[in-house]
Amino acid sequence: MRIISGTWRSRPLVAPKGDTTRPTADRTRETLFSMLTSRLGSFEGIKVLDLFSGSGALGLEALSRGAAHCTFVEQDRPALDALEGNIAKLGASRLCEVRRGSVLSLGPARDSFDLILMDPPYGTGAGQVALDKLARLGWIAPGAWISVETGKREDVEVKGFVIDTVRDIGKARITLLRLETEPA
Repeated sequence: MRIISGTWRSRPLVAPKGDTTRPTADRTRETLFSMLTSRLGSFEGIKVLDLFSGSGALGLEALSRGAAHCTFVEQDRPALDALEGNIAKLGASRLCEVRRGSVLSLGPARDSFDLILMDPPYGTGAGQVALDKLARLGWIAPGAWISVETGKREDVEVKGFVIDTVRDIGKARITLLRLETEPA
């Protein structure tokens, strides 16, 4: 596993020990960030929220491409060890906040985010539950992009969100969404 592009291009990342965490494959990350780049244009200055973050590969990729800050949320101890090790190895501490605990126990937001990256456990529906909660508690900035990785046979449908695109890559499915906006 490695950073694909940007400042830290080709720098290796460690995955958590054990089989509790399933890191996003390089090919899937490459496809996701290509999709995001075509929509965002640039990652410069954006605030990123990496949920169910595991090793932190998604958020660290965004930081490598110029994001201003990333908040990571993870509860698994081996994943937290890998995440914190990856942040330290890249010298990214000043750009990161690590929240230890369940995504589903997040309270009201202190800040909203421009890009939300989610890689919840496949087959649990946790991403959809988290999306609903994030919207109600102010975590999602107006115009934000949201990516949810699921298993290939899972659909993401949450009231108040519009699906921009769905792409299958190997065993994974990437769904890009945005908050539904009121008609003008």
